[in-house]
Amino acid sequence: MNRIAGIFLIIVSAASFGTLAVIGRFAYADGMDVTTLLFLRFTIAAILMFAWMVIRREPLPRGRVLLQLAGMGGLGYVGQSFCYMSAIQYASIGLVALLLYLYPVFVTVLTVIVQKKKLTSRTILALVLATVGAALTANPEGGQLPGILLAVSAALIYAVYIIVGTDVMKQVSSVQSSAVIFASAALVFGLMTLIRGAHWPATQTGWLAVSGIALIATMLPVATFLAGLKIVGATDASLLSTLEPVVTVILAAVIFGEPVLTAMLIGGALILAAVVITVQRQKKPGGNEAT
Repeated sequence: MNRIAGIFLIIVSAASFGTLAVIGRFAYADGMDVTTLLFLRFTIAAILMFAWMVIRREPLPRGRVLLQLAGMGGLGYVGQSFCYMSAIQYASIGLVALLLYLYPVFVTVLTVIVQKKKLTSRTILALVLATVGAALTANPEGGQLPGILLAVSAALIYAVYIIVGTDVMKQVSSVQSSAVIFASAALVFGLMTLIRGAHWPATQTGWLAVSGIALIATMLPVATFLAGLKIVGATDASLLSTLEPVVTVILAAVIFGEPVLTAMLIGGALILAAVVITVQRQKKPGGNEAT
């Protein structure tokens, strides 16, 4: 029963994350720009996360760990979220969501390069599937090329973010790290908003979209993922999280009428297959999760 609850929590997390780009479109339609939107998103999320940290009586990270987390948020998370949320202004939401999920493959390839490990047959297979899938999914026609480049950049930045942050994340809880990372991202986007000029929501719809992004697409998925992770483990949680782009594609098709082309479906399936192979290779023979 506990495992079923864990699976349900991860599915809720993936579905909630999958609403991010869709809700973002509503915010843009209300006159907001990417920096103001992300400033409000991370400010609200940081306040709530720090409140959660206080309730759990967890201390604020200090010293070198604090600086490293701040750098991850102020550089890595800012770069990833800026590219991702900018991409949906130039390309279809479903396309952007699928291309973002190239990041697990990028993590594997970059790890092989940095640590000078040999490419295994599973890694090569995952790389081939991801490459073919991206080629099928990413149709640059119709003015989508800037969106494609931004989406792939978001995936690459997120991969580097994960690799760089692996060691420091082990030294603090997920709540502590999320609070500092969100606050750092909010600070950077706040400065960018001051420089570029703020574009606040023009109507109640825009403020509802901002609230939705902060609560439904940020806090809810983080909370449910952390709770589910403790039950099902990292590998199964990662596999279940591949539902995120599927939810995004479905919502974009239903709400905005975005076409779901056959090539896009096949390409998306190949990308997600590459993710499954990439994640499963981390599993130990006995079924325990690799740490």
